[in-house]
This record gives sequence, C-alpha cells and structure tokens, in this order.
Amino acid sequence: MATKCNIPVIDLHDFPNQSSKLMAACEEWGCFRLLNHHEVLPSTLMSEMKLVVRSLFDLPVEIKRQNLDVIAGSGYMAPTAKNPLYEALGLYDMASSRDVQTFCSQLDASPHQRGILTKYAGAVHELFMRIGEKLAEGLRIKSENIGFESWPCQFRINKYHFTPQSVGSSGVQIHTDSGFLTILQDDEDVGGLEVMDKSSHFIPVDPWPDSLLVNLGDMATMWSNGRFCNVKHRVQCKEATTRVSIASFLLGPTEAIEPPPELMNADHPRVYVPTTYEDYRKLRLSTNLHAGEALALLQTQSSQN
Repeated sequence: MATKCNIPVIDLHDFPNQSSKLMAACEEWGCFRLLNHHEVLPSTLMSEMKLVVRSLFDLPVEIKRQNLDVIAGSGYMAPTAKNPLYEALGLYDMASSRDVQTFCSQLDASPHQRGILTKYAGAVHELFMRIGEKLAEGLRIKSENIGFESWPCQFRINKYHFTPQSVGSSGVQIHTDSGFLTILQDDEDVGGLEVMDKSSHFIPVDPWPDSLLVNLGDMATMWSNGRFCNVKHRVQCKEATTRVSIASFLLGPTEAIEPPPELMNADHPRVYVPTTYEDYRKLRLSTNLHAGEALALLQTQSSQN
C-alpha cells in the first residue's frame, strides 16, 4: 500500500545551507529530488534528450538488438516473461566518449541525435561530480579521498508499454540500485515510480517536470560505512499509456571500494568487507538478491556482533 508523503527536495544552488538537509536525505531516505541543476543540465537539453530517447525506441527491433551488452544488462533489453511491459537500451560507461560513440553507431544515430546524446552524457557526468562533492563536504571528507572521476557511469533509457490489462501490476519489481548514485530524468507526465520509506511503506514519486530524482544504491551504503541508506523502489502501472525515463548510474570503482578514512574509527569500525563493484554485481546476480539483501553477505564479523 502506498502512503502519501513527500521525499526530500534539495536545491543545488543553496549550498552550503542545504548540506545538513542533504545528509538527512541520504541517511533517512536514500533519495531526494534535485532542483536548480540547470547550470549543469539545462531544461532544453533534458527536453531534447527525451525526444531522442522516444525516437530510439521507435527504431526497428533488429537495430535495437545491435545495442550489445558490455556487462550483463548494459545493452538492449527486450520485454521478458518476468517484465513483459519493460524495454530498455543502454551503454556501459557514459563517461567514456568512445562508449557513447559506439552506442550511437549501434543505433544508427543521426548527427543531431549523436550531438544530443554526447552533450547529455557530459552534463550528467558533471552533475554526478557536483553531487559527489556535496556528499563528501557533508561528511567532512577530504577531496583527495573521493576519486569519483574514474568510476564508470552506466546509462539506461527505459520504456514501459502499459496497457489497460496491466493497470495495477508491476512495471519493474522491488529493487535497490547496485551502484553508488542514480540520476533519473523521469517521465514528466506519467507517474508510477514508488520509493520505500523507513517504515516499509511505498511513497509515490509523482511527476515533477524539470526536476531530477537522485537515488543512493548499495555502493553508497558500503562507501559511507553503513551511514547512507540504499533506497528500495519499484515502478507500478497506474494508467494505460507509455512511460519513458532516462536513468544514469555512477557505479563504483574498478578496485575494491573502501570507506574514506574519515568514516572509520574505534567507535565506527569497518562495516563491510572491501569488494569491487563488478564482484558485488556478480554476487547479486548469483544469489538473486536484488533489493539490497546481498550487503548482509559482506558484513564484517565485528559489525555483526
């Protein structure tokens, strides 16, 4: 059952005043709505990107299937028996200009589409760095202990084919994101996204044009030494229509993820065994634990006592 409540709203233009509010959002919710991000990601670019995304989904299926995986689930995902209403396209690292150009070539993108995709990828990567900087400042972490610049940023565009028969059913099942941060440009007209609060109630995230939703994933919980919450969420079919969203994921380091030294001491011992993002992703897949439960398998002995 969904409960009416509002998730935190963070104004990117109002720092450092928003810092304590940002920390509370990350610790209590694991998500927040981001406003005033236009200096980095303008409204015009968001609108142009949405048009490009819709046109890519209109491509013949044989072209969409050219969007190949780099890691499992990073390329084209056709509707399945488990998720019959869901279709996606994606690329492994939007921070890599080579990966972005490969994605464009796979889908026979026009020069105009290629330009928008390239510009959007650069803007979202910059936004990840800005948000990461604010998180580090809120935790009083020295800048040399961050290192987000080298982390891959996966990109996925999503389409939900909702029908009259599917109203009330799931578009995507309950899960947490495996990576560190997710920036979601949601559908500005069609709702359906719900996040779980601390009391295990689902909160509808209603459309709010020109805003972004930021989710924290399992890597954020590990990196923060258990301080940040990884938000469970799902997509529900609310009406018989097409819903399109654009999700970008700051994944995690290629080496083992370690909490910054400032977050560990005698009172706050290490909570999780150091693990690479790739090994953690494989752990989630092999155990079929997709809603954050796999983190418990990596807890240190001292954190379990």
